[in-house]
Amino acid sequence: MAEQQGQPAARIEQLIAERERHGQALLARQGGIPYAYPGTVAIGELIARHGGLPPGGETEERVRVAGRLTAKRLQGRLAFLDLRDRSGRIQLFATAAGLGQERFAALEELDLGDLVGAEGRVIRTKRGELSVAVEGFLLLGKALRPPPDKWHGLADLELRYRRRELDLIANAEVRERFIARARIVSAVRGYLDREGFIEVETPILQPLYGGALARPFVTHHNELDRDLYLRIATELYLKRLIVGGLERVYELGKDFRNEGISSKHNPEFTMVEWYEAYTDYRDQAARLEAVVGEAARAAGGVARFERPWRRTTFAQALAEATGIDLEAVPTRSELAAALDRRGLEVEVRGPSYEELLEGVFARYVEPTLKEPTIVFDYPLVLCPFARVHREREGLAERFEAFVDGIEIANSFSELQDPAAQRERFLALQRRREELGEELAQPYDADFIAALEQGMPPTGGVGLGIDRLVMVLTGAPSIREVILFPALRERREPT
Repeated sequence: MAEQQGQPAARIEQLIAERERHGQALLARQGGIPYAYPGTVAIGELIARHGGLPPGGETEERVRVAGRLTAKRLQGRLAFLDLRDRSGRIQLFATAAGLGQERFAALEELDLGDLVGAEGRVIRTKRGELSVAVEGFLLLGKALRPPPDKWHGLADLELRYRRRELDLIANAEVRERFIARARIVSAVRGYLDREGFIEVETPILQPLYGGALARPFVTHHNELDRDLYLRIATELYLKRLIVGGLERVYELGKDFRNEGISSKHNPEFTMVEWYEAYTDYRDQAARLEAVVGEAARAAGGVARFERPWRRTTFAQALAEATGIDLEAVPTRSELAAALDRRGLEVEVRGPSYEELLEGVFARYVEPTLKEPTIVFDYPLVLCPFARVHREREGLAERFEAFVDGIEIANSFSELQDPAAQRERFLALQRRREELGEELAQPYDADFIAALEQGMPPTGGVGLGIDRLVMVLTGAPSIREVILFPALRERREPT
């Protein structure tokens, strides 16, 4: 946007007025903006089809192309214009002889950023530029504001996130990243569909939030006269569907958590959760590798995600990163003392052992997990929905997966026992009452009732789509893979 290029508001208004006059002159000649421009060919398809055309070569193929005007060079009775659509760029080559003097003169009324349709034969100029020899053109959409930074790129991060349309116009790599995101999502869905999973939809507005320890967004339904919550996870509803006999289910959609914003966190984010009856967390580790492998191939074939991934345990990873033996620090005071002896500091938001343990892992272990890694066997105190470990006391059958120091997935052998789940809910409730803790999972009587109907052994996975796209595309921040990320309120300068 030109006002972001150091131009004062008065100059912007002058540019808009000039461009409006140019548009009116063109539209008067062509009878207005057409309602459609059918029969266009993607520019990338033309480039692929005629890549072998030699300099000076001509075809008899007549095509229609449409896109945004990114460059214009007028040289006497010749004109060279660059047109870009989402698939690529091609040159429009126009001559006064080919268009007629009046239509050729009308090219001068086109401004950079205008949406233009053109038709003509495909040729390659003597200088080797694949082109459409223009026999006719139409203005399809008028750009009243000039394009950002004269097409050299849009660098201002704040502007890029607030005005993503400008970012997409100016930065080809941004367009490619979001195209890659769409392919990744399609690949994840395609894999699960082929494996017999049923895609379902569960409520976004929920009477109880659950499935994770997170602060919810609260809203009020006027007709029902009750508070509802934007979901923080789909877990509990999906497991009720397992009870109902669907056996393999998944949901890919939005979750919401009323928490901080960072390079890895956005309050509105996309997750896929799947649950599979008669499996456990080790089965789901292999399933996760397969899903991410499909997504990586869709994003361009990232070799580092070939199976098998590195595997370790929570205790091993903690010992390697900090030198702390998990079994030797079963209480908060013992863990705090071990940290003090090693000069390690951790900021946590609460006084519990669980929060300190999670803080240690997040600060000192996660950043070391660069290659794709699955960390198994978490302490049971960190796992309110996982089964106890079948071999190791005090542990749960849970894993998390990490890439580039970022957690991308979480999995359990799901807790089936309604009595055990009831006790864990009650323990979380007691903690909430004692500490005033908003993050505690509320007691969900409907979920307990579902478990009392009988749930089969089940493995489940939650995979963060935004973070997956980050690691597959090399994006440095979650804001780079969400089209319109959450931002603080803009404060205009006084």
